[in-house]
This record gives sequence, structure tokens and C-alpha cells, in this order.
Amino acid sequence: MSNIKAISTIFIVLVAMLFFFKDTDTSHIQTTKLSSTAKILAFGDSLTYGKGAPLQSYPMQLQKLIKKEVINAGLSGEPSTRGLQRLPSLLEAHKPELVIICHGGNDIIRQTSKQTLKDNLVKMIRLSKKSGAQVLLVGVPDFKLIRFSTLSLYEEVAEQEEVLYEGHILSKIENDNALKSDRIHPNAKGYGLMAEEFFEVLQENDVL
Repeated sequence: MSNIKAISTIFIVLVAMLFFFKDTDTSHIQTTKLSSTAKILAFGDSLTYGKGAPLQSYPMQLQKLIKKEVINAGLSGEPSTRGLQRLPSLLEAHKPELVIICHGGNDIIRQTSKQTLKDNLVKMIRLSKKSGAQVLLVGVPDFKLIRFSTLSLYEEVAEQEEVLYEGHILSKIENDNALKSDRIHPNAKGYGLMAEEFFEVLQENDVL
């Protein structure tokens, strides 16, 4: 019986690894290095704003890592439909070379249609691209589950729109109470891990 359990465990780990490497394969995506004066727009809801540790939000910590201006455009409580309405003016005002989209948590909590969320994310990405910016999409977990896991629609959108994608860090944080300030929001350490992960993704894909 123990051998069967061991084999089953190995199989599960191998399957998880396959999904991980598939998720992080961005070799087909064309990227360009940010200029020395580039602005980065961190766009999202409370996870971007930094609720729980606003003075140590991920945009603030990312700015220290990359030595470029990272604009915190996070708005707590905002659903994706309102975010979509807010984005164009931000793109016009700041003209970012990169937009990090981490949105949809409030849609998930309020059980908004997944198709609506998916459509809004696609529109956000296309607006960002049209403005001349590259995009990094961040996968958001399903907060209704006991064990948090990222909604598959985020990876689907990233693949469809051919943008950089990070789909693991928020699930990791959400499943570790030591990294959170409440049931949902990271603490300073959690936001720091987000910043470090995004920094690595940008470096690995020659954006930095």
C-alpha cells in the first residue's frame, strides 16, 4: 500500500510540474527592454493598492527593485467593469511602457460572471497594447475556495492575447497565513514576494 501511495504522490508532483512549466513558457512572446525613463503602471484593486500594508504595497517595493517609476493605480473594492472604465485615462495620463494587470478579485468574491471578467481582462490588455505598453497579467485565486488556486481563465487570457503571465505567487501567499494581513490581503512580506516574483518574470523575459 505504501508503494502505491508513493507512486501516486510522484505522479501528482510530476503533473504539477508539467503545469508549472507550461504556465511559465513565454518564449513565444516578443518583448522589448524598458527605456531608462520608462514608467510602469500597476493596475488593479486592493491587491495592487496594498490594503493591509499600504506603505509596503507591491508597486512601492517593485519600484525599489527595478529603479524605475511604478505608478500605483490600485483601487480597493473595484470590480473589473469599473476598472475597464478607469484604465484609458490612466494610460493617457502616464503613457506607461509596461502595464501590470492584477484585477478581478472583487468579481470573484461577488460571483460575477466569469465570462464578464474574462472579457474585461481581454479589453484591458488590448487597451494597454494599443497605447504602446507591454503587459504582464497576474493570475488571481478563487477566494471562495478553502485552498486558494488561480482561476484558469487568467492563463487562457494570457495565452490568447500573448502577454507575459504570472499565475502562482498570489495562490502561494493566499495559502500561507504568515504572508497575509487578513483572510485575503497580503502583509508587507507578502507584497514583497509579489514584487520579487514580478521582477524575476520581467528579468527572465528581457523586459528589464
